[in-house]
Amino acid sequence: DSSASASQEAGTTGFGVTAHCSFFLTPSQRLERCMSIVTSMTAGVSEREANDALNAYVCKGLPQHEEICLGLFTLILTEPAQAQKCYRDLALVSRDGMNIVLNKINQILMEKYLKLQDTCRTQLVWLVRELVKSGVLGADGVCMTFMKQIAGGDVTAKNIWLAEGVLDILTEQREWVLKSSILIAMAVYTYLRLIVDHHGTAQLQALRQKEVDFCISLLRERFMECLMIGRDLVRLLQNVARIPEFELLWKDIIHNPQALSPQFTGILQLLQSRTSRKFLACRLTPDMETKLLFMTSRVRFGQQKRYQDWFQRQYLSTPDSQSLRCDLIRYICGVVHPSNEVLSSDILPRWAIIGWLLTTCTSNVAASNAKLALFYDWLFFSPDKDSIMNIEPAILVMHHSMKPHPAITATLLDFMCRIIPNFYPPLEGHVRQGVFSSLNHIVEKRVLAHLAPLFDNPKLDKELRAMLREKFPEFCSSPSPPVEVKIEEPVSMEMDNHMSDKDESCYDNAEAAFSDDEEDLNSKGKKREFRFHPIKETVVEEPVDITPYLDQLDESLRDKVLQLQKGSDTEAQCEVMQEIVDQVLEEDFDSEQLSVLASCLQELFKAHFRGEVLPEEITEESLEESVGKPLYLIFRNLCQMQEDNSSFSLLLDLLSELYQKQPKIGYHLLYYLRASKAAAGKMNLYESFAQATQLGDLHTCLMMDMKACQEDDVRLLCHLTPSIYTEFPDETLRSGELLNMIVAVIDSAQLQELVCHVMMGNLVMFRKDSVLNILIQSLDWETFEQYCAWQLFLAHNIPLETIIPILQHLKYKEHPEALSCLLLQLRREKPSEEMVKMVLSRPCHPDDQFTTSILRHWCMKHDELLAEHIKSLLIKNNSLPRKRQSLRSSSSKLAQLTLEQILEHLDNLRLNLTNTKQNFFSQTPILQALQHVQASCDEAHKMKFSDLFSLAEEYEDSSTKPPKSRRKAALSSPRSRKNATQPPNAEEDTGFRWSRHQQLPRLEEEDTKPKPTKRKRKGSSAVGSDSD
Repeated sequence: DSSASASQEAGTTGFGVTAHCSFFLTPSQRLERCMSIVTSMTAGVSEREANDALNAYVCKGLPQHEEICLGLFTLILTEPAQAQKCYRDLALVSRDGMNIVLNKINQILMEKYLKLQDTCRTQLVWLVRELVKSGVLGADGVCMTFMKQIAGGDVTAKNIWLAEGVLDILTEQREWVLKSSILIAMAVYTYLRLIVDHHGTAQLQALRQKEVDFCISLLRERFMECLMIGRDLVRLLQNVARIPEFELLWKDIIHNPQALSPQFTGILQLLQSRTSRKFLACRLTPDMETKLLFMTSRVRFGQQKRYQDWFQRQYLSTPDSQSLRCDLIRYICGVVHPSNEVLSSDILPRWAIIGWLLTTCTSNVAASNAKLALFYDWLFFSPDKDSIMNIEPAILVMHHSMKPHPAITATLLDFMCRIIPNFYPPLEGHVRQGVFSSLNHIVEKRVLAHLAPLFDNPKLDKELRAMLREKFPEFCSSPSPPVEVKIEEPVSMEMDNHMSDKDESCYDNAEAAFSDDEEDLNSKGKKREFRFHPIKETVVEEPVDITPYLDQLDESLRDKVLQLQKGSDTEAQCEVMQEIVDQVLEEDFDSEQLSVLASCLQELFKAHFRGEVLPEEITEESLEESVGKPLYLIFRNLCQMQEDNSSFSLLLDLLSELYQKQPKIGYHLLYYLRASKAAAGKMNLYESFAQATQLGDLHTCLMMDMKACQEDDVRLLCHLTPSIYTEFPDETLRSGELLNMIVAVIDSAQLQELVCHVMMGNLVMFRKDSVLNILIQSLDWETFEQYCAWQLFLAHNIPLETIIPILQHLKYKEHPEALSCLLLQLRREKPSEEMVKMVLSRPCHPDDQFTTSILRHWCMKHDELLAEHIKSLLIKNNSLPRKRQSLRSSSSKLAQLTLEQILEHLDNLRLNLTNTKQNFFSQTPILQALQHVQASCDEAHKMKFSDLFSLAEEYEDSSTKPPKSRRKAALSSPRSRKNATQPPNAEEDTGFRWSRHQQLPRLEEEDTKPKPTKRKRKGSSAVGSDSD
């Protein structure tokens, strides 16, 4: 009792003080602190004493209650063995119906789920299952947030595990699910969408069936709850219509709607109901949603490429991910409705993102579904119920694609015409009226002033124009010739004020992805995307106009900004900039002015972001001089502050606003932290900056900033590389993303410079736990990029055995770069058994000389060691049953070592050494191993490798008699045992028997012409007779 009271007292005094400092702790630090509080109270005492201590602490107040709840929650996530006990304690001490825990789960799911370790993810699912079992109020909201984390178009193991885990909870607790109408609808919408992705393997088929059963049961029993989904329920049901259970459901929907619900009148009722935003949003993960909202609210038109490239790599790079495009398009049309202020600005418009999604689609089925998703709200559009914002993107994609991508416009117009009779013939009249209402509303709202320039454009083929005139004669008459018509669109809806010279790169992807003609190469082989540079250059010569922003600033700040604009030299501008920073840090500063101030600074200091940042000659003086720019004063002030200071957060907010308006500020900050003496040892400030940006993620922010640096200044990229790899190893060394950026643009001199950095210990670009995966990734890179990657790897002191398994991925026709680099490195190594095993695992092919080359070299340098390793491998593989070997080699995608492979490679080596003085095959270990194999192998192998085995026989023939007698025993015993236990040919593969029939005639020539015969026989599997 005394120890328990002491620990309570310690908790009161010690943690009472730190509670005041909790404001400055990160969320993870706070959870760790809460966990330590709980652990200090419960360690070493009985369960009853622990409960008493926890309850006593909770009763002190709300902060203490929150600490205990969060501490127990953290223990549940991190200590699976204690989870059951901690959940019981949590249920006992919680005074708010678990509200604190539910809020924390939602926060983690929305912000941190991707960063959770597997154990924590597993425990989080377990905890939600327990909350649902207990019927905790609000658990349905957590389940819906969990479903949002299940990514569409993703069949990776972790995503499938999550989909199945949540489905199991909903299936097990079915009665609880039926109590929440919104949960029923959300679960049906989610799993109807996921069914499309789950096909192929047995595991996915099993999951798919569970999803089908789950959705069908809810649709049939609770159809009116599902009706709240609206018209997108029909779209999802169309995608699964061929599954037998849904085929029967469709028959009821069309022919017997009353069977589903007395209130359900038919499919038209569903199609005329607009789908709520919450359903469209639920099929994007929080990370996808954040990135899309960032692009549509913060990214300037013309600067979107790096964001689109990142999104493409992250979410749209696999064949399975094509189905995600429909979710993205429906989300953009139905959820992302920008304000008039954004619409009239130079922010990336919605139609440009949709155009990018359409032009990068690689599947015909996905393309058709994407077009349907784009036009879906048109089909039953009603101006009274539906929003113009839902139909605006489709018409603008067609309008803006006419010049740069007429094929896109044509295919969309064709789809619009053909969908009318084909969507659902009995409702053709309703669909025609819906499309007509959409077009009429577009003209009324002046999204486009006239449709004739679009519908009757000379760039369209005659048949399409005729079909458009037939379907929509009302919109095809033009007041003047189509080419001359000026589209008078309101600024709020159109981007023409930004588009006059930029139509040709409106999606900023198709040329880069698919057109070799539009890619320029400079003298160093660097790919440069010039289409954006004219955009920047056109505004360079214009005088800076910050008048619109000045009116929104306080008078004192306005005066300082004007002084900054008039400043004649850098020193004067720096003084004014410091005054501005000081004013921002004053207590009464209105933080809402940060965005306006950032706009002013971005306009005034555009020159900062042009040209090269790094001095031509790098010295301490030139580096210090290069970081003396006025804008860098914000960085300097940041470096001088403590991170728990409120002023620190304010300056980070200012930088975040600047970053949204000028993304290059990110790599300029990295340069400052690398080059300035005032920033020595402060590189970690960049992490705080990354977390303060809209991206909110260090890895994403770092990769995007390095990509921007790569596009602008390769010298600076190389200069930053050592410090970036050193300061952020977890972000740079775990994948090949940054390495690929670097090797894609460097020249041979810069490569040599990086190699020197590695060898001097200033740079580490690979580590043992991830180097193999990175080199495997590099197999898809360009030739020079691969050679650079291998040169940088070889500069490190990483044992070659670490990456030798890559041999199993290398094909002689597809990966010559990696094979040649590996071959040259292997020749410097003393062979280990693992190396020899991997080398021998390569499939035998007449044109693939890799294995023979390295074995020959090792024969010359390390003959005894190689002989021992080969003996060991021969004996090990010979002891395995033949059937198991066959299964093993055929079931795995990667090459597996089999006895036949070893013998084939040895036979190739024997042929290669025939005319040399090398006596590798006269060594005792090799001959002993060949004897061992010959004694137990079948006749097919004996015949196929007769020349090889004859070496062992010659060796024995020249030996004394006692060894011969031993040989007879060795040869006779296994054969007799084999024949006693198995019938003839029991161990022979069918392929061997087929080959023997084909090769028998050649065998007769072997005594006279061994070499040619051997070469002819090389391609076959085996030779010999049919009997043992």
